[in-house]
Amino acid sequence: MAIAAIDVDAQQTFTPLCPDELPVPEGDQIAAALNEQAELASWRILTKDAHPTNAVWVVDSHEKMLQPLPHPNADLTWVKHAVPGTQGFKVIPGLPEITGYDHVIWKGIEPDLHPYGACYHDLQERLSTGLIEWLKSKGVTTVLVGGLATDYCVKTTAIQLQATGAFKVIVNLAACRGIAVDTVASSCEEMRQAGIFVAENFSEVKSLCFDETLILP
Repeated sequence: MAIAAIDVDAQQTFTPLCPDELPVPEGDQIAAALNEQAELASWRILTKDAHPTNAVWVVDSHEKMLQPLPHPNADLTWVKHAVPGTQGFKVIPGLPEITGYDHVIWKGIEPDLHPYGACYHDLQERLSTGLIEWLKSKGVTTVLVGGLATDYCVKTTAIQLQATGAFKVIVNLAACRGIAVDTVASSCEEMRQAGIFVAENFSEVKSLCFDETLILP
């Protein structure tokens, strides 16, 4: 059994450390849980939003967010966030430096692309980031997922991985934080319905990892 751990968009832009961007409550408090699950893995992956300042989805206030857009690969408006070179682009305190990871995915670099999942650059899921292929090349069979936010990029990444049929996908809620209680609950149910294992804590993650009765779909 080969295990990989993925830190999904665990960046300061999604924490109270950057209140003018997209702060997720307690988003800066998941480093210890991410580090803990990484101890079970042979490989550790980081994904990062890396957005330009001139993106087509940028609006100047939070009140103007979440409005639909006509672009095929940028569906909603958002305030500027995760711009390379800014504080928001950095990982949350307590995580390794970039060179401490085995593989890094940067996404959303083009101004008209705003993906949520880490497996594809586009919302139509036609342009691979190479993450799935990289995991397969390493013989990975189990993927542990944590990061920000539960109800957006974590959920989408987990569902994309699960859709391959190649991995046992485990989402560790202790290593995630979400935007709202109701959307986190609906996202967890959506993930379970897709066949993803949703764990409450590290103990449950560890049990799921090594339970040989749990087979791939």
